[in-house]
Amino acid sequence: MVLSHARLALLTSVVFLAASPAFATNVRRPSTSGHTSTSHRLAHSRHRSRRVRGQQAIEPERVTQIQQALIREHYLNGPANGNWDATTVVAMQKYQADHGWQTKLMPDSRALLKLGLGPDYSGAINAQGSNFSAPSAGGGTSPASQNAGFAEASGVKQ
Repeated sequence: MVLSHARLALLTSVVFLAASPAFATNVRRPSTSGHTSTSHRLAHSRHRSRRVRGQQAIEPERVTQIQQALIREHYLNGPANGNWDATTVVAMQKYQADHGWQTKLMPDSRALLKLGLGPDYSGAINAQGSNFSAPSAGGGTSPASQNAGFAEASGVKQ
């Protein structure tokens, strides 16, 4: 079977036209709307530095407090040095594991509370002269007329 030059040229052009979309490249044209494309924004966001959030390190004073508490609870030996070192990490992991808490993120807030290292509200704006005790069991100090008004509005018979 011999192909003539005309048929061979026709066959070649058909194959070329059929295959050209597979090898075509995407040509980006500027947007006329003023908005950038999503892929363009994603490409830029990958190159931007990521903002690190949350606490990055434990202050040396806080590490010393944690170490002193771990020493008191017999999970750490030696003096507290204020360095969050491998020995302190292992002691904290053991303490948290013994109490059934996570050991990967450190330190766990429940562990700090159990060690007596919870938050200190003494420096809060409204802490001076405040009474943080539980309310009395006898109820509030509302006037009797106010209590009667509440009872009447609720529809509850006394």
